[in-house]
Amino acid sequence: MGVLTLETIRVQADVATKEEAIRLAGQLLVDAGHVTAAYIDKMLEREALVSTYMGGGLAIPHGTKEAKALIASTGISIVQIPAGVDYEDGEKAYLVVGIAAAGDEHMEILTQIALICAEDDQLDVLLKTDNAEAMLRIFEGGSL
Repeated sequence: MGVLTLETIRVQADVATKEEAIRLAGQLLVDAGHVTAAYIDKMLEREALVSTYMGGGLAIPHGTKEAKALIASTGISIVQIPAGVDYEDGEKAYLVVGIAAAGDEHMEILTQIALICAEDDQLDVLLKTDNAEAMLRIFEGGSL
């Protein structure tokens, strides 16, 4: 099983709030077997402590350090929200990338996601495509 699969990508998602977006990103990780359902609450708990909004329409929610025991394998989920959701101080997130990193892969995964999304042409595709396979190809090309 890959870190990111078609099953963990949701394009054209219709969510109204940051909490719904995080819950969907977490549920995709649960459904793929990367984490237990309790991990979703840890993602929300982390968000309450410090925002995972990165700017540019990108948020990368993940669990707290205490959530490590709830991770079965490293996984990434992507929720693309064309209408965006208010994520932090009026800033909208259009791409919510949930991560669960086993071991000490956390920083490496965050770095790879940031590098992929730093490329304007790639980010444009990620924000606008209705094709999950196109998203998967971009992330695979960025070595995730």
